[in-house]
Amino acid sequence: MKRGAGKIRLFIGLAIVLFAVVKYCSSASTNEHTGETQYIDLTVQEEIALGLQAAPSMIEQHGGLYSNQEYQDLVDEVGMKLVNSSIARETEYKFEFHLLADERTINAFALPGGQCFITMALFSQLENVDQLAGVLGHEIGHVIAKHSAARISQQSLSNGVVTGVSVGVEGAGQAAAAVTQMINMKYGRDDELQSDDLGVKMMLDAGYEPEALIGVMQILKSAAGPNRTPEFQSTHPDPDNRIERIKESIQKYRG
Repeated sequence: MKRGAGKIRLFIGLAIVLFAVVKYCSSASTNEHTGETQYIDLTVQEEIALGLQAAPSMIEQHGGLYSNQEYQDLVDEVGMKLVNSSIARETEYKFEFHLLADERTINAFALPGGQCFITMALFSQLENVDQLAGVLGHEIGHVIAKHSAARISQQSLSNGVVTGVSVGVEGAGQAAAAVTQMINMKYGRDDELQSDDLGVKMMLDAGYEPEALIGVMQILKSAAGPNRTPEFQSTHPDPDNRIERIKESIQKYRG
């Protein structure tokens, strides 16, 4: 009886894994702006809706919006100049740029659909408008490359695999979870490097100096300090490695 129950568990587990894999693979499409094949089952409108839904929570987590209209206007001006001068203009995304009041966390990020954020802690460290363009161009790159949407679909696949393995084989769930976490981390680093590359292209198209993005990396490196997490254990590449890739992108797009 116990052996029969084990076979049923295994069958159910395999069915769950198979369903997750088939669903993921059937969502393949080519990103018209990057040329990459991605696995995404969200429409652009769904991405926009997700971003708008999540934005108030993100703003609240970072202490609200920074109450200086002049600074906010500058963020808007630079962000929209990048959008209107680049391939981002050809998308259906609704880009909005937010300066967060958080003066402790040096960070910038983007939500699906075009909601882009920079904290005052990072904004105050920037030395010029070109560096601001580097930060915002990087975040716009995440949006048009559909990184968040791809990660959502990838996480759905990971959850399906972990659930299926956990059901089918006792004690295997933790191992499966560890493997999928490693996969997710790798994609995170690749996303950052691709966004740097797209950011360089957008900066050049909008008339900003792309070398300023190297200065941003140096700011991030200084902020992390000597005890920063090794690249292999982080979703973000090491700033030194990113600088080398940024230099390559500058040379590529300048010809």
